[in-house]
Amino acid sequence: MNFLACDLGGTKVLLGIFERVINDNSPKLLFKKKYISSDWDSFELILEDFLKNECKNFAHPSSACFAVAGPLSNNNAKIMNLSWNISGNKLKNKFKFEQCELINDFAVQIYGIPFLKKNQYSTIQNGSQSEGTNNDLHAIVGSGTGLGIARGLISGNKVKVLASEGGHVEYSPKSELEWDLKTWLKNSLKIERISCERIISGNGLSRIAEWRLSKSDAKNHPLQKFFREIKISDSLRKELPQKICNLSKEGDQLMIEVERIWLGAYASLLGDIAIQELCFGGLWISGGTAPKHFKNFKSDLFMKQFFDKGRLKDILRTIPLKVILDEEFGLFSAACRAKMLLKTK
Repeated sequence: MNFLACDLGGTKVLLGIFERVINDNSPKLLFKKKYISSDWDSFELILEDFLKNECKNFAHPSSACFAVAGPLSNNNAKIMNLSWNISGNKLKNKFKFEQCELINDFAVQIYGIPFLKKNQYSTIQNGSQSEGTNNDLHAIVGSGTGLGIARGLISGNKVKVLASEGGHVEYSPKSELEWDLKTWLKNSLKIERISCERIISGNGLSRIAEWRLSKSDAKNHPLQKFFREIKISDSLRKELPQKICNLSKEGDQLMIEVERIWLGAYASLLGDIAIQELCFGGLWISGGTAPKHFKNFKSDLFMKQFFDKGRLKDILRTIPLKVILDEEFGLFSAACRAKMLLKTK
């Protein structure tokens, strides 16, 4: 019995056909294809092309899960930067799915956690489980284009997702340097409030670099020319986070400083979430930046900021901390949910 999974973002749409395998709880991928969202007038046209033209040699999927980057209500979603309105019920009827569900593209990742295989993640600290603690509660945090946070209760293969918009909590500076960054961002963006997502994301890394290059000692930095080019062609901005990381690896002191500020803010937020949620089942780092920064997450700098929670630091040592290495974990998690939907027929 086949099922369909989709990771639907503003830039790209990743679709996959999966099947159940005996004695293996993880979904097995049969075929996948990536579409560029802007090349299509609607999501329905993409799905129609995928099912009719790309998957004609596979059995029609019985269930489908669509993980979408946008606000959701009553199995309906709006993809903001594409002006796409998507109805789960309409998709179910048009494409004859027995079960069809839309879910937030970050919250869906909770469904993937119990079915992860060892090559899909790595452990930073094992933590320690004890009686009386909530060992079923997991939290997942992911920095990519934005900053996603979700929570869930996992007991065996039973999963309950607790969605969150925690990425939009206010950024709290811990030093005069970070306070200067926050003040600069307020003036630059012409806003009164700076959320964590403004800092702890791929776009946030770029903003930190732009702030640092605004200082007098950075007038001749090689990235200055690139920033001028960005103002002419905004599409180049997508390349900036990778350029920053590359320069840092090559020993560029200013970009090393930029990356350290970003990592410190990320580690501090993770520590806050660990305390807030008491997620003794596990705190998971996900998102597009996770595989790229895995070594940094294991560094003394990162862990020092993670544990820097005063009297509660010992609690943080009991919480498992793990990193998702699978760059297509969103699609995998949507497949895990689609597989669960088969059982509800």
